[in-house]
Amino acid sequence: MSELVLEPVSRRDVSAAEWQARIDLAAAHHFSVNNGFSQGIYNHLTLAVPDEQAFLLLPFGLHWSEATASLFLKVGYDGRLLAGKGQIQRSAYCIHAPLHAFTQQHAAVFHTHMPYASAIARLEDQRLLITGQAEALLSDDIAYDNDYQALARDPAEGERLVSLLQYKSILFMANHGVVVTGASAAEAWDRLYSLEYACQVQLYARWTGQPLRELTPALREKVRHQITRTPLHDGRSSDYLPGHQLHFNALKRLLDRDGVTYSD
Repeated sequence: MSELVLEPVSRRDVSAAEWQARIDLAAAHHFSVNNGFSQGIYNHLTLAVPDEQAFLLLPFGLHWSEATASLFLKVGYDGRLLAGKGQIQRSAYCIHAPLHAFTQQHAAVFHTHMPYASAIARLEDQRLLITGQAEALLSDDIAYDNDYQALARDPAEGERLVSLLQYKSILFMANHGVVVTGASAAEAWDRLYSLEYACQVQLYARWTGQPLRELTPALREKVRHQITRTPLHDGRSSDYLPGHQLHFNALKRLLDRDGVTYSD
């Protein structure tokens, strides 16, 4: 019998928008496990509650593969537990609350120690070189924290991270890991996936010992324009969904196909 004392939140007691946020955040946890981005019960993926000064957080002690919509805690930006039952991991509050409060652009805040990005963050020069289109897409959204401050046990650390990230969406944290944000769970998760892919490929390229071929600034900008400013497909505009949402929806279908419980 688990020693965790949990209190699921009923769908009847929250808005439709909050319940959808809970489903999306649960799905993101399962996607992260499936892709090797999780570290057991550690790290944190959070999502702002629509129209509230609060965010959703998995109770500390639950494995990410156990995430379901009803189990998330609702935590105020002031640290108060507003709904659910379970432990609020201290570092989760200290990192995430200031970022959520800063801008709606950081509605989703995903902090992981995923292996390839964390390996890059452990290099003396942790800059991600722009050697392909994945890096080109992300390049202007990356900030770097080169001053490791140990564990985040004080909200002041979250404020320091805000000052570094500002309106960008990716923060490399030296000797640590990464924070990736988005206006939705779908946007943040797709960005997280793209970042880890880019880091994996770059490490593989470095392991050859051969010089890396970096894109010129002009080519980097052309790639970014093509990806962000031109259509992904030739469908009617009324049918158009951005790539990150199409990716997120596809992964949800895989969870549904495999009978994974995440939307309860």
